[in-house]
Amino acid sequence: MTATMPLQSAANGSSAPHISANCKIAFIGGGNMAQALIGGLLAQRISPNQITVAEPVQALHAALTQLGVQVTSNNEQAIASADVVILAVKPQVMAQVLTPLCGQFKNQLIISIAAGVTISTLSRLLGGYANIVRAMPNTPALIQAGATGLYAQAEVDMAARELAGQVLSSAGLVLWVEQERLLDAVTAVSGSGPAYFFYLMQAMIEAGEAQGLTKAQASALTLQTALGAAKMASTSEHTPAQLRKNVTSPNGTTQAAIETLDAAQVNAHIVDALHAAATRSAELAVALDQSSTT
Repeated sequence: MTATMPLQSAANGSSAPHISANCKIAFIGGGNMAQALIGGLLAQRISPNQITVAEPVQALHAALTQLGVQVTSNNEQAIASADVVILAVKPQVMAQVLTPLCGQFKNQLIISIAAGVTISTLSRLLGGYANIVRAMPNTPALIQAGATGLYAQAEVDMAARELAGQVLSSAGLVLWVEQERLLDAVTAVSGSGPAYFFYLMQAMIEAGEAQGLTKAQASALTLQTALGAAKMASTSEHTPAQLRKNVTSPNGTTQAAIETLDAAQVNAHIVDALHAAATRSAELAVALDQSSTT
């Protein structure tokens, strides 16, 4: 995958590039991912007064209001004075949400975090509007430790791309891909990726219990080991492959475990699993595109 990473992760201790105090940001949808991004923006000292959220579910208004941001049930009101509009609604309702807004965007930057909704679909729903960036974040954005892939077509200028990167880097690492289809790969690797690690953690905890540890003991050891391994991999000059070799002593316990994994072709199954995820992402995009035209 060819990509550039113009921004540092806000989660690694470095500051994200500064967003102007005059920049107004509107969210359409105020669910978990929107709240994660809002939390990241506020942590980067963006004023709550710069943020407006349009959310029709009254039950979410209290949580959003506690963040100090402006909350409304009116999408048109939210976008009226916005410089950036973040589409944070479910893919299935995107057509319903955007159709009434067709013709109301001037030169705002639109960032969609809806999985599988292509830029061509978004543009068509908005009457040919082109200043759109697609983003594929993942759930660790909820703790500002996310990984987000971004894509924009040639019509989107560098200033808009930089602004999109600034907004999304508030939730963690961001990188750009050069083709929209590569967002399916981003979905397979990082979008769905947390579930793979949770799956492995679950299996290790169950295996620890089977060896006689209590669930609490197996959980504590597994989670700390996962955290430590991730920190080592992210800070080491060595690749994960080399780090794995470094802890695999000849004829030792780790080698016995790795040989068992290799015999079961776990590596090949992981490749197949990510391929299945990427394929399903592409299929969902086609289905959403077709449904938005009916």
